[in-house]
Amino acid sequence: MSMGTDGGKPAKVAVVSGAAAGIGLACVRELRRQGWLVAGCDLRAGGEADLDAVVDVADPAAVARFVARVTAELGSPTGVLSAAGYVEEIPLAEISPAAFRRMLGVHLGGLHNLTRATLPAMVDRGAGAIVAVASELAITGGEDAAHYVTAKGALLGLTRALAAEQAPTGVLVNVVAPGPTDTAMLAAGTIWRDPTYLATLPTGALVRPEEIAITAAFLLSGRGALTGQVVSPNAGTVI
Repeated sequence: MSMGTDGGKPAKVAVVSGAAAGIGLACVRELRRQGWLVAGCDLRAGGEADLDAVVDVADPAAVARFVARVTAELGSPTGVLSAAGYVEEIPLAEISPAAFRRMLGVHLGGLHNLTRATLPAMVDRGAGAIVAVASELAITGGEDAAHYVTAKGALLGLTRALAAEQAPTGVLVNVVAPGPTDTAMLAAGTIWRDPTYLATLPTGALVRPEEIAITAAFLLSGRGALTGQVVSPNAGTVI
């Protein structure tokens, strides 16, 4: 696949992890609707990006190879959305060291690996945007998912550190912290789908992944001079 152009200018190229389903897939669709070329990666095959690949974002070498392929086939990425992740609801005493490391490796390590692979070209260009998908639990905390809450909270710290470090270069770094979102990650029969729980949300409903995607796409656009910020499309869960 050759590099795209937009009116004679190089096309905007975005890398999206977790691109095969849920929030990541919604972001792929929204970015493509807005004229981006999108490279998606996920542990699952398939997707709707211009370039899709199976990549474990916790593996820095695999991420580096993926970004090199994206650069060769689509162009140098100007936007990164780190949306790869998963959730486990387990009491702290039952979380094994391996499970804790894996959770941090995918969420926090995924953002770190994507940033390391894409940041040098953005700095050289003097522009770019990196967005991490966290959770409202990174702000409020939550029970029976300490490794998940820790990993999502760590994204806030890494994003703020990167934002401060990269502000002089023109690279913007932000977090989207959704509330409970209507994706397969919230399984049927769990509290998140219970009408009694939904009634506690100010809006009375789960957030739609398309709503998260609109927020993420705005942050990737570089408009608004936002950096180091946490933007929370969360149905009023956190006010």
